Amino acid sequence: MISCVFLTCNSFNMNILSLYCLLFFLITRGHLLQVNGETKMLHAGFLHCVLEQSSCKQGIEGKLTHEHPLNTKRKNMTTLYFGTKVGFFLFHPKQVTTRTRFHYLGCEKDVNTPIDMRVLTHSELEAKESHVYSYTKSFNAFAAKLSGSEARELSGMEGVQSVIMNQYRKLHTTRSWDFLGFPQTARRKNTESNIIVGVMDTGITPQSDSFNDEGFGPPPTKWKGSCCHFANFSGCNKYAIQIHTLNLCKLIGAKYFKLDGNPDPNDILSPVDTDGHGTHTSSTAAGAPVPDAELFGLAKGTARGAVPSARVAMYKVCWASSGCSDMDLLAGFDAAIHDGVDIISISIGGVTGTYTNDTISVASFHAMNHGILTVASAGNDGPGLGSVSNHAPWLLTVAASGIDRGFQSKVVLGNGKTLTGIGINGFDPKQRFYPITSGNDVAINTESKESAGYCIEDTLDESKVKGKLVQCKLGTWGSDSVIKELGGVGAVIESELFLDTAQIFMAPSTMVNSTAGEYIRNYIHSTRSPSAVIHKSEEVNIPAPFIATFSSRGPNPGTKHILKPDIAAPGVDILASYSPLQTLTGLKGDTQFSKFTIMSGTSMACPHVSGTAAYVKSFHPNWSPAAIKSALMTSARPMSSKVNRESEFAYGTGQLNPRRAINPGLIYDMDNMSYIQFLCHEGYDGSSIASLINSKSKINCASLIPPLISEDAINYPSMQLALKNKKGVTTGVFRRIVTNVGGAMSFYNATIRAPKGVNITVEPKTLFFSRNLQKRSFKVIVNAEPNAKKMVVSGSLIWKSRCHVVRSPIVVYDPQD
Repeated sequence: MISCVFLTCNSFNMNILSLYCLLFFLITRGHLLQVNGETKMLHAGFLHCVLEQSSCKQGIEGKLTHEHPLNTKRKNMTTLYFGTKVGFFLFHPKQVTTRTRFHYLGCEKDVNTPIDMRVLTHSELEAKESHVYSYTKSFNAFAAKLSGSEARELSGMEGVQSVIMNQYRKLHTTRSWDFLGFPQTARRKNTESNIIVGVMDTGITPQSDSFNDEGFGPPPTKWKGSCCHFANFSGCNKYAIQIHTLNLCKLIGAKYFKLDGNPDPNDILSPVDTDGHGTHTSSTAAGAPVPDAELFGLAKGTARGAVPSARVAMYKVCWASSGCSDMDLLAGFDAAIHDGVDIISISIGGVTGTYTNDTISVASFHAMNHGILTVASAGNDGPGLGSVSNHAPWLLTVAASGIDRGFQSKVVLGNGKTLTGIGINGFDPKQRFYPITSGNDVAINTESKESAGYCIEDTLDESKVKGKLVQCKLGTWGSDSVIKELGGVGAVIESELFLDTAQIFMAPSTMVNSTAGEYIRNYIHSTRSPSAVIHKSEEVNIPAPFIATFSSRGPNPGTKHILKPDIAAPGVDILASYSPLQTLTGLKGDTQFSKFTIMSGTSMACPHVSGTAAYVKSFHPNWSPAAIKSALMTSARPMSSKVNRESEFAYGTGQLNPRRAINPGLIYDMDNMSYIQFLCHEGYDGSSIASLINSKSKINCASLIPPLISEDAINYPSMQLALKNKKGVTTGVFRRIVTNVGGAMSFYNATIRAPKGVNITVEPKTLFFSRNLQKRSFKVIVNAEPNAKKMVVSGSLIWKSRCHVVRSPIVVYDPQD
């Protein structure tokens, strides 16, 4: 059977909604998904959700009342949008080969009930059983279970605007803030404690020192959320006393969403974090200062977030076995918007659709309409070009940069040669040397010899591994776990990838490049008794900043007119709080636990920016999401294209600069109409735009596109021009409006930096402001010749006043269609 989510008008009675919401469904099938490095078979569950009045029920006012056993007739989960507000519909198809989809439906407020699901199911009982969940706070939607034919019939019904697939997504600091020039003594506002950062992730560890309540007052009066007792989750904080009594806490909200109904044997049905990812990201964004934080004596210092006095609300939408489903994400956004968060931080990606049917894109658009900026990770699929995700123009998309701290281990061979490896190895050697061998040489049989070179499980001879170090090529993570299980000492892992990221090992191990790997291999085969030792990791200084190899790159696959990622922030080897319910590596046989751990990923970069966005919000509580985003982007420190050859496609406008962002001088502001005009300019259908903005009628783009020619039709803080031919000059005209948020009387002069083969002019060249919040317009004309040597070249427009520098990169690239 199938699950569906429906969006309905606010005037609908909740009981009626529960009865009829089966009308909207998406088609999915059980499918393979890469989660935490393992391929898992996903199955959609069958469940019935009855909405409750209490916000302390499972999910957001939803309570799981019963669950049907898995069987071949079970429908796959899907999501559907519909209504004057966007609606989601989720369903499982009767045919296992169908796929999950989302539906957008039309909904009139003067109707008494939504589309009667019984028209499709032919049974009131089946209609009730197909209902999964109703989104009623910030969206107008619900989830249900239907067959593929029922979903197709639904999509053709009057009032149904579109159908979108429900899919499962992947999860994408003692030193990092100081490296950004943002010390603990930075200027702050008392209003910081009124700022609420909402985090979509794997849950949270409320007892962590990073969420200590000491010194906090009651939650802000705008807060409408809740934090209740669940399994392994006793509430938000040790000082928090629930409901109608004193409630003094840092962590003011915690909810979880698991709408597919499938039990997860590796997780707990509560907001508690069994993975560690959510605890790490939320403490990076807004954790309280914790002195003497460290891991194995490394990275020692005070761990803290950007806004230590801000509040945290966790929305658990990601699960250990299945990842992060679209319907759970939508429920998280629905709750966060209703609860009153100021910033949403989401380190999740993996699926990208159009801007009007991608769940994160649509949900963040609605957040933007409520004055909430969504900050999202760019993805970990680098360094390939065009790999960036979460690239909607209203999202702030974050790349991962490295800081000036690395972790290395010395490998000393029996011949006296010392080599350097990368990684976090907390083990002191117990003897001077250990025997060392190659994985190929200890294969369990001839057929396994090639696989044994990668130290894959069940390919090695235990008797030949025991008591030895083993050299392995990097195939999948976990070679150290395989070697330790067989009684080996540890591993020397050879790779040309991920050498800018330190992995934590559960046995004495390190990772070396192919040159060092070849030397070790030759040494092993050059002597009768080869030996080696791996020393405990040390902290070293390295050149920085740089963009991590794994960080996803542009160009933007969704549009040629918007530069993505937007900005870069520290995401390599970041120390932050961790969950006591997970080992440091998560690998079989690991027994290492810690209050803090070191992680890498755009997931770690994202909360640096969301925390800084909250910092800016504390100074400017009335700024729009676009204004905050502009301040962060135009104040960023330029990065070097010599270090990062993909230039702005790697780092966007540059490295995050928190202290400058609170006083940017000028901002590029926008409202939702700016984005609608952009979508019209991009060629989006008026009906799909209507579903995005909750319009009852189709959008007439012809009447909305600005009359003056503009390359991108949006007031974006950066500019990007795609070459239109291989031989002639391509011309692009960019029209912009800036708002003065600096001194009342201000003069700004334009400075243009243009690369070879590109001519850039700006009109006018001087902007004068006589008052605060005054607006001025200008246009930038870019004439670019084809460049056979480089895919991307970049220049910049810099507006300079006596006190401010406002920088916008200008990127020219060959789309190579």
